[in-house]
Amino acid sequence: MSRKTKVLVLLLVDSLIILLANIFSYFYLLPYVEITYNFLNKAVVAQLVLYIFWGFVLKVFNRINRYTNLSEMSAIFATTTITFMLEFIFLFLTDKFYGHRFILMTYLVATFFIISSRLSWRLIIEHQNKKCSITSAAKKTLIVGAGEAGRILLNSLVNSTTNGDIDVVGFIDDAQDKFHTYLSGVRVLGKTTEIPAIVESHNIEMITIAIPSLQPKELQRILEIVTPLGLPINSMPALEEVASGNITISRLKKIDVVDLLGREEVKLDIIQLTDQLTEKIILVTGAGGSIGSEICRQIMKFSPKQLLILGHGENSIYLIERELRRIFCAQKTEIIPIIADVQDRKRMFQVVERYRPEIIYHAAAHKHVPLMEENPVEAVKNNIFGTKNIAEAAKKYDVENFVMISTDKAVNPPNVMGATKRIAEMIVTGLNNGGNTKFCAVRFGNVLGSRGSVIPVFEEQIHAGGPLTITDFRMTRYFMTIPEASRLVIQAGALARGGEIFILDMGNPVKIYDLAKNMIKLSGYREDQIEIVETGIRPGEKLFEELLVNKEKNSEQVFDKIFIGNVSGFDMETVDSFVRSLLFDDKSVSDKLINFANESSK
Repeated sequence: MSRKTKVLVLLLVDSLIILLANIFSYFYLLPYVEITYNFLNKAVVAQLVLYIFWGFVLKVFNRINRYTNLSEMSAIFATTTITFMLEFIFLFLTDKFYGHRFILMTYLVATFFIISSRLSWRLIIEHQNKKCSITSAAKKTLIVGAGEAGRILLNSLVNSTTNGDIDVVGFIDDAQDKFHTYLSGVRVLGKTTEIPAIVESHNIEMITIAIPSLQPKELQRILEIVTPLGLPINSMPALEEVASGNITISRLKKIDVVDLLGREEVKLDIIQLTDQLTEKIILVTGAGGSIGSEICRQIMKFSPKQLLILGHGENSIYLIERELRRIFCAQKTEIIPIIADVQDRKRMFQVVERYRPEIIYHAAAHKHVPLMEENPVEAVKNNIFGTKNIAEAAKKYDVENFVMISTDKAVNPPNVMGATKRIAEMIVTGLNNGGNTKFCAVRFGNVLGSRGSVIPVFEEQIHAGGPLTITDFRMTRYFMTIPEASRLVIQAGALARGGEIFILDMGNPVKIYDLAKNMIKLSGYREDQIEIVETGIRPGEKLFEELLVNKEKNSEQVFDKIFIGNVSGFDMETVDSFVRSLLFDDKSVSDKLINFANESSK
């Protein structure tokens, strides 16, 4: 049924209710009040004309009735009230057989039945959806959280035609005043400590968390209660994902280790970033990677004039280009995919000269520590020469801002990867002397879910039944999420004045052993079911990561979670001389890199 047809049906139904309300009131009051046919006809016509007019003004006929709530009922109440007040005045002035009791009764009857018709329609639709959607194989589910989020989730599940495998049996909530109450017709069965007993008595098969404000410690406590039961546990999606259109409320998501980190949402300076990014030409290198692709997603929200997505792998660039075109199809931003290698100096200069980007985010790099220990020459070519190529092209063609993505492994590096990133930082900050380009680097730790992250490895090992391998049980790492890191990189770029190394607040370091145990729990296993084994530290690995060397430490916070290290520009002649001295066939290249990078930190 089209929207116009639905509007017409509602208009006819409401008009019929008003007509019947007048007839009922007429015959009910006739023994007590003298009401002429002329007065009745005049009252009906006045009511219909006024109700239809104000109904369109207050959009009574344009609302979706299956979601009728207080807002819809208030609109109907306002429309009937205005209608009968104006009718009251009209008939008082134009008819001597004026009957105020008749008007009042008609108003009350019409309002009651119009609102009732909307509520009845909603109840019928909900009953049909529930009856049709819940199959015999539906999982009996508990929702933890009998608040507004729980209500939204329940209503979404009830009105969804794609969730026939979920049957909500009850709510769980620790608020004492909610015990044994009902939310949208579903009972609050008890508190979290009673989950095991409730699961057994109601044959529960799944648990869903609907508490957006739930703290990691509380989530950990609930997991400790649920894990021994062997039930799947999930949660409603973040409202940000729903608002972006990527997912619906009823599409439950698996709880992952990110939820246990407790990272607060990054609030960006929207005004500053709008000035920085809107209608600008922006180049992202390594755009097909985890961080690069997320930077592209965040940038697109600010409607740049052109977004140049540059990468060496054609498939990854194809995938991010297709995703951006789909999600941001309504924007006028021109998305230009560029297949190129940052090691190709001539090509980098050609790209920058042709497109003249105003901002460059340099995310292209080799980041895997053990692999770079085995292939130091490739690390040099990509991380050092690749950075030097794109940075010097930016300087030659007066790019306004150049932001390099660095890593905590550049601090006191004992490995090739960290050493090459440290030297890349030196190149970028050194180039800031002279010219119109503001160069900066942004340093942060490990990113959860990125390629090369320990998370996918642990997931694969859990799926295989274990064991989970950790090089050393004492090992700790800093972690943040991909969206958080990408947003902070963009914000740091907007704060750059030239020559800074920005340090992102990574929070507290996380023990890899604890991370492994949490992932086992989140997968529905007990710790004694999946073994965790120690394999020994690999070449180039540290037990503990750092974000700053001693001389860089600075307590100045320039933005929430963004600090600036005390870093002065490096002598480019010294850096250039060292870089040119690297012989790719020299077996001692690793030692040279590490020694030079650490010397610069003293």
